[in-house]
Amino acid sequence: MGIFQSMGRVGSCFDNAVSEAFNSVLKVEYVHRHAFATRTEARIRIATWITDFHNARRLRSVCGFKSPIDYEHDYWASLGEGLAA
Repeated sequence: MGIFQSMGRVGSCFDNAVSEAFNSVLKVEYVHRHAFATRTEARIRIATWITDFHNARRLRSVCGFKSPIDYEHDYWASLGEGLAA
């Protein structure tokens, strides 16, 4: 299936901790809370969750517990304020 075991130390480019963390979030926050009639339905609904919620609106600690969209909006607004001053 083209999936290989992690081959490096923690933090190296071969470490798969990021993908494992994402898969954990996906399962805990979405997959285990829903029932899917078919694999096709599961694929569509999971892809929609990833693009519409996880990548755009889910709060992130690295962003000061803001969504990526809000964080980026605040970032660009702060740059505009600095230019106006």
